[in-house]
Amino acid sequence: MKTRTLLHRPGLSWAGIWLLGLASGGLVQATELVYTPVNPTFGGNPLNGTWLLNKAQSQNDYDDPDLKDRASLAGTSALERFSSQLQSRLLGQLLDNISTGNTGSLSTDAFIVNVIDDSGALTIEVTDRATGEISEIQVNGLAP
Repeated sequence: MKTRTLLHRPGLSWAGIWLLGLASGGLVQATELVYTPVNPTFGGNPLNGTWLLNKAQSQNDYDDPDLKDRASLAGTSALERFSSQLQSRLLGQLLDNISTGNTGSLSTDAFIVNVIDDSGALTIEVTDRATGEISEIQVNGLAP
């Protein structure tokens, strides 16, 4: 029994392949590729920003070793907060009294503040109790 295939016929096989390629070429369509970035920083959709940030944070397994040390230093007691607010209020009141011509000083555990008004020339001396360093601020041209 003899079997013949289309490819072994001389002349007809190449013509058939050529016609098959020509016919299938009409069905193929091509478009240009357009790249659209995902990251909004590079021109992507701005709604992707939150998703990208959440994805990055969920993958971050780094633990800051100094975080516990800083948290313990940042935590202040109610007494420390009260003292800080009181010092701030007294210092504000001392500076407000300058407009009426009154001078004065404020002394705390950390520093000493001396306010001196000399006929419109205001001098504020701040002394650091720990180091003894003195900072002086001078303002001229104040009208009493």
